[in-house]
Amino acid sequence: MRRKGLLIAAAILALAAGLGAYWRYTALYPSTHDAYVQAHIVTVAAQLTGKVTAVHVAENQRVAAGDPLFDLDDTTYRHTVAQARAEADAASDAIAAGQQAVEAARARQAAAASARSSVEAKLSRTEALFKQGNVAQAALDDARTSAAQAQADLDAAHSGLATAQATLKTSRDTLAAARARLANAETDLARTHVAAPVDGWVTNLSLRPGSAVTAYAPLFALVDPSEWWIEANFRETDLPRILPGQPVTVTVDMLPGRSFSGHVGSVAHGSGATFALLPAENASGNWVKVTQRFAVRIPLDQAGDAGLRVGASAMARVDTTADATAAGHGQ
Repeated sequence: MRRKGLLIAAAILALAAGLGAYWRYTALYPSTHDAYVQAHIVTVAAQLTGKVTAVHVAENQRVAAGDPLFDLDDTTYRHTVAQARAEADAASDAIAAGQQAVEAARARQAAAASARSSVEAKLSRTEALFKQGNVAQAALDDARTSAAQAQADLDAAHSGLATAQATLKTSRDTLAAARARLANAETDLARTHVAAPVDGWVTNLSLRPGSAVTAYAPLFALVDPSEWWIEANFRETDLPRILPGQPVTVTVDMLPGRSFSGHVGSVAHGSGATFALLPAENASGNWVKVTQRFAVRIPLDQAGDAGLRVGASAMARVDTTADATAAGHGQ
């Protein structure tokens, strides 16, 4: 009987020791199965409204940045480019003609200025001779009339030059506006050919030739594999021990037998319930306290093209015994 009691006591002690060790392990290495694989998802949309003429990709196809995705009908945009180019060419021709007109006006101004100088010199000589009584009043009047006409011609030349310069400036403004319209038209034409903005996998594709699309309306998406992370929801009681930079071991349900290394990137400043569409209403008499969970972002180290899929279930275990700064990822 005594022996049986000792065995029971030993079993209780062993169980207590095991529970204590387990509690200690879970405290030092908190883990959660409420974790999911995430990656950047780039929404693809046309920048123009129009009809789809060709689709160059298929669902789940891998594409590289710059690969063609789909085309829109470019008929109207090609005509707009042709019209804008014709307007720019006409404005350029107008500038060439305006420059010639300015040069001609300057030449007329120079000639008028020279003629006025000559006439004024003649008028001065005639006035001197008139004072000496060597010329008649009619000659003086003729000289003064010629001088007035020369001045009028010079004023007209000044006005003509100003008009030519103003016309040239208007032509230059017109050319600048025409070139801007041409650049916009060429940009719109280029936007009828939609290319992949990043490397990735095509997903949620239902686009077909003949479909009518609206500018900036989402059409499908690309899953960008350049960066993978785990969105792990830890209990709030684990957060005091979880620090940015600590190493994390991750397993993914869809890839049994494999594990990935990562590190704690950041901890959310609000619980999942806080940002829910219908937040919990606790202002009632039957309130029950529920342990909240906070999202911890865990970037994966060198995940590469490991067969990961966005949204896949995962398990994350944080090593809180490691120094975050020594891990090389501290923030």
